Amino acid sequence: MDNVTRIGVSLEPDLLAKFDEMIARKGYVTRSEAFRDLIREALTKVTLQEEDAKVCGTVTLLYNHHMGGLKERLMEIQHAQHHLISSSIHVHQDLERCLEVLIVFGTVREIKDLADSLGSVRGVASGIPVMLSSEIEDHEHKDHVHQDNGSHRHKHDRTQIR
Repeated sequence: MDNVTRIGVSLEPDLLAKFDEMIARKGYVTRSEAFRDLIREALTKVTLQEEDAKVCGTVTLLYNHHMGGLKERLMEIQHAQHHLISSSIHVHQDLERCLEVLIVFGTVREIKDLADSLGSVRGVASGIPVMLSSEIEDHEHKDHVHQDNGSHRHKHDRTQIR
């Protein structure tokens, strides 16, 4: 880490012992990294309470693909909200059920609304959003070469990953 600030933390011995057991089970090398992750998690929880906060995450769907009109309705909703959906993966669980995971970027409210819309379709067993705090930048690349050799606008997710 290039730039860190040291702080002191006072804890009761029993609480510290439980904390050390937990971080050992999770595989942390240092207490500092565990504290950083706890702080990030707390900040994410606060951010997710803000309806207009920019987030990234997933919407996970489990559904019976034999239900009449289900696939068409899910596709209609996804196409109408394509600006929120970056990618998706579709897995056949068995002869009847499908698992679909959508990678999403948007505001807390937009992602919740999308999950609610998809999850309320008849035949969908669950539509669960999982969101992470994210700092998303919208910018243009002019010197960034892609296969089509054209300049374009897109977003970069600045979510911190340890």
